[in-house]
Amino acid sequence: MLKNILTDLPADLQNELFDELLRAKNFRIERIVSKGHTSPETGWYDQEENEWVLVLEGAGTIVFAEGDRQVTLRKGDYLHIPAHAKHKVVWTEPEELTVWLAVHYSVEDIMACE
Repeated sequence: MLKNILTDLPADLQNELFDELLRAKNFRIERIVSKGHTSPETGWYDQEENEWVLVLEGAGTIVFAEGDRQVTLRKGDYLHIPAHAKHKVVWTEPEELTVWLAVHYSVEDIMACE
């Protein structure tokens, strides 16, 4: 069935939206929709799998615990987040939707990454 990742976006987004688009044994793909949403102030995401994330619309900033690194992604930007790289989203566009495409996959599956 044909679908479009940029359709069915909520007009009023009270909470960040996570839509799982595809799941297989060693990977999953999800659409995340944010509008001024951030990660919880306490704690960090510390995931078992790698994550490759692409911003399709809007913008967001991710901070990493190690090295105090901060990366702002805008439309078309993508980033590889290795497994167990502690990170969190500290900013997303407050006036427009930010649409992320996140691909989570196991450590064993990575062959190359730019």
